[in-house]
Amino acid sequence: MKIAFVTDSGIGKTAAEMAADGIISLPLQISVDGRSLQDMEDIDKDQLIALLQEQKVMATSLPALGRIQECFEQLKAEGVELIFAVPICSGLSGTISAMQTAADQIGLPIITIDTHVTAVVQEYLIRTAKQMAEAGASMEEIQAACQQVIDTTNTLILPSDMQHLKRGGRLTPLAATLAGLLKIKPILEINQHTQGRIDVKEKVRTYTRALERAVQIMKEDNIDEHYSITIAHVDAPQTAEQLAAILRRTFPKTEIQIIKLVNVVAVHTGLNTQAIQYFRKLD
Repeated sequence: MKIAFVTDSGIGKTAAEMAADGIISLPLQISVDGRSLQDMEDIDKDQLIALLQEQKVMATSLPALGRIQECFEQLKAEGVELIFAVPICSGLSGTISAMQTAADQIGLPIITIDTHVTAVVQEYLIRTAKQMAEAGASMEEIQAACQQVIDTTNTLILPSDMQHLKRGGRLTPLAATLAGLLKIKPILEINQHTQGRIDVKEKVRTYTRALERAVQIMKEDNIDEHYSITIAHVDAPQTAEQLAAILRRTFPKTEIQIIKLVNVVAVHTGLNTQAIQYFRKLD
């Protein structure tokens, strides 16, 4: 069976980077000043940070429907019999639904995985799915493996300015009410339990306390050498390095990396955000 593996720019990589490994990535969209920019094509992470520094009001949306349709029609014409897709989660975007509809309209079977997050986990799962399929695994085995990772995945977000999240509508009503409480430093989370929506995990009084509590939450999740930890920041590399130093002391056997936060999340969290995403890797 000929299978196409499809994702989107929620992984934070360009389409060319993913195509080099035989994976198709469709661009999400970022709207600013009346223009619709194709994420990781028309605008990279540094360019997005520049717009945030200019205090530009931005919004995000799913890939252009016509582009999804054109992509899937081309895949069908090339003899693809099944699409395996790992898009940005349904709690943040309508991409999964749009892909399902586009595939149904042309009679092309599709399997979609809702990661309930985005970024590193999203990329890990689409790459894992492709590798497993090439090794002869069944679709059922691949889906079960993906779910195994999703079950251990969590993302903690430490925003500097709640107004970005509130304006973008990416917070639940409870979380949005915190926007005006300037003395409160919330720890936000997005995972399977929040159904892929950003919600408040806890509220503390200082940023230092937020960092300490985030580390404690990770300890409670029993992170060990089988996990992968990613620190993603929005124009705050020094703080990210400080956080990484704390995590390396706390979890000395665990793989830890620092990246820039993916554009479609950074738009809503704003500058100086720190996010920590972690999951248990497959054996």
